[in-house]
Amino acid sequence: MTKIADLLAAGPTFSVEFPAPKSPGMLRQLEKAARELEARRPDFCSVTYGAGGSTKDGTLEAVEYIHRETELVVMPHLTCAGQTREDVLGLVQRYRDEGIENLLALAGDPPLDGQQVGDFRFAVELIDLAREHADFTIGVSAFPEVHPNSPSRDEDRRRLADKLSKAEFGITQFFWTADHYFRLRDELDALGCTTPVIPSLFPVGNIEVAKRITGMNGAEWPQWLDDRLAAVADDPEGIRRVGIDVATEIGARLLEEDPPGLHLYTLNRSESAGEIWDNLGLDDRRTK
Repeated sequence: MTKIADLLAAGPTFSVEFPAPKSPGMLRQLEKAARELEARRPDFCSVTYGAGGSTKDGTLEAVEYIHRETELVVMPHLTCAGQTREDVLGLVQRYRDEGIENLLALAGDPPLDGQQVGDFRFAVELIDLAREHADFTIGVSAFPEVHPNSPSRDEDRRRLADKLSKAEFGITQFFWTADHYFRLRDELDALGCTTPVIPSLFPVGNIEVAKRITGMNGAEWPQWLDDRLAAVADDPEGIRRVGIDVATEIGARLLEEDPPGLHLYTLNRSESAGEIWDNLGLDDRRTK
C-alpha cells in the first residue's frame, strides 16, 4: 500500500484526476483513460464525487476498478453536500476494507435538485469521521482565488490554514494565472501553515464547460484566454491544442518555483493530459 503523505515526503508528486462516470459508457471511457495513463506512472490519481452524491455508484465502481485492475494509487473524493452520516461512514468503511489508504475530503457541490439535506457542512467533519475508522492519508481542497462563499480573503486563508492543519496535503482548484497559486502559497506561509498544497492544471477541451466550471469556482476567466480560444472557437482540435498549450505554459511557470507537485485534470481522456505530461518533462523530474 502507498500513502500520498509518504510520496510527498520523498519529493514532488505528479498526479491525475478522473471525473466520476455517470453512465456505463463513461465508466468504460474512464477505464480506458486510466489504463493509458498508467503507463506514465503517475504517483496517484483521484476520482471525483458528483454534486450531492449524484455519482456515488459511479465513483465507487471507478475507484474499485482502478484499485483492483491497475497499479495506480487511487484517492476517492469524499464530500459533505447532501450526504448523511450513514452514507459517508459506509463509503469510509468500504474504502478501508478495500485497502484504500488515501481520501480527499471536500465540502462538495450541493445536490443537483438544490436540496441541502445532509449531516455535514465542512470537510473537517469528514476528516474527523474518517480518522475514527482508519489510518487514512487525507487531502483537502484549496481555492487560490479564495472560496466563492468566503466573507473575505483574510478569513478564507485562516479557515484554509486551519483545515490544512488537520490534513496531510491540499490540492487546488484550477486557475489560469500562476500568480494566484504563488499568492496562496505566500499567504499560507505567513500564517505558519506548512502543509503542502499541490496546484492543478486544467486542459480546456470545451470552451463553455471550462467557463462554467471556472465561474463555479469563483475564479478569473482572463481576457487573454478568451481571445486565444475565440480564435479557434469553430475548430474542436484547435480548442484542444490551445488547452494543451495554456496548461503547459502555466505548468512550466509553476515548476520554476518547485511546487510540491502537479495535479492534471483528465476529463477521462488520456490524450491531452499525456501531452501536457510530456511537454513538461514530468518523467525526467521524478526524484523517487
